[in-house]
Amino acid sequence: MKGFSDRVETVQEYYFSAKLREVNQLITEGKPVINLGIGSPDLAPDRMVIDALKSTVEHPRAHGYQNYQGIPELRIAMAEFYAREYRVTLNPTKEILPLMGSKEGIMHLSMAFLNPGDQVLIPDPGYPTYTSVTKLLGSEPLFYSLDLAKKGKPNLEALEKLDLSRVKIMWINYPHMPTGATGSQEILRELVAFAEKHDIVLLHDNPYSHILNPEPLSILAIPGAEKVALELNSLSKTFNMPGWRIGMLCGRADWIEAVLKIKSNMDSGMFLGLQKGAVAALSLGKNWFSDLDEQYQNRRKLVWKMADLLNLTYPKDTSGLFVWCKVPEGKSADELVDYLLYEKNIFITPGRVFGPAGEGYVRISLCMPEFKILEAINRIKS
Repeated sequence: MKGFSDRVETVQEYYFSAKLREVNQLITEGKPVINLGIGSPDLAPDRMVIDALKSTVEHPRAHGYQNYQGIPELRIAMAEFYAREYRVTLNPTKEILPLMGSKEGIMHLSMAFLNPGDQVLIPDPGYPTYTSVTKLLGSEPLFYSLDLAKKGKPNLEALEKLDLSRVKIMWINYPHMPTGATGSQEILRELVAFAEKHDIVLLHDNPYSHILNPEPLSILAIPGAEKVALELNSLSKTFNMPGWRIGMLCGRADWIEAVLKIKSNMDSGMFLGLQKGAVAALSLGKNWFSDLDEQYQNRRKLVWKMADLLNLTYPKDTSGLFVWCKVPEGKSADELVDYLLYEKNIFITPGRVFGPAGEGYVRISLCMPEFKILEAINRIKS
């Protein structure tokens, strides 16, 4: 055995992969752990989504390899979704690429654009996969800060003082995970101008745009973005389909074509039943989103009560599936996380997982039913 590749040494196992093994072991041992750590929606997809999947399974040609670009019906449904929800017009043949999850899309995009030694602008705090994929490809993460009091506005003034000549791509994410900062059209306009000025590819990761967010935004709705930006989106959070692994990449046709070159060498197409279910999901109307928001609003109010009991502070003008909380001065976020897990059987996430700026914070998920959050509250009170 001659050993592993050097890239294995550049990353650690994904935090939730390792931590959930520990949580599941505690459950196996009989511990009644309430998992408020991970953002996997517990709610079901719409009935007609499941029916579309089931009916497709009976089709004699459903079980063969599928087109790398997805069926035309799916790409058209994605284009109609963008037109309806974001007022963005996309060519379903050239400007949309269905993905087997937007997380996988982060790897596809990075492989399409990055060479060893290139630099990547990554928000701090931010989604850990941006950093790990960058390192896997031999590129260098360059972290930038966000002003959470201003809807997650990036500190572009500080970036302008740096040598940006090696920066190839910039990851942005609104509504922002983990903080829930909503972003704004003004912020997106400034980012488009910044990317154009410095010849940077702007990559907007947009899976939370319909969760507790009355005004969904797409970077592609900003004038000029079609030249400098691509957008990842997902059905995981929007339609309660995380395990289905269905995402999409939208934007500039020649860049989509480059990503397809990578993707077509990494998978053999998406199961037809999943694609048909996605078509059904994308056709759902405003009532779907309003009903979903009502449930998450009720859950968030309970999580706020839980945070109050723990003397945590948090903003309320946020979106997405999480509540981002600052622990009291002089207290340790890791100690709080361990106390809740081992003494109260409640799992929440330490903010440090999302970067150095996450130190002193914890993230609490809304992906548990109200009675479970109430149970967690009662455990903390006891």
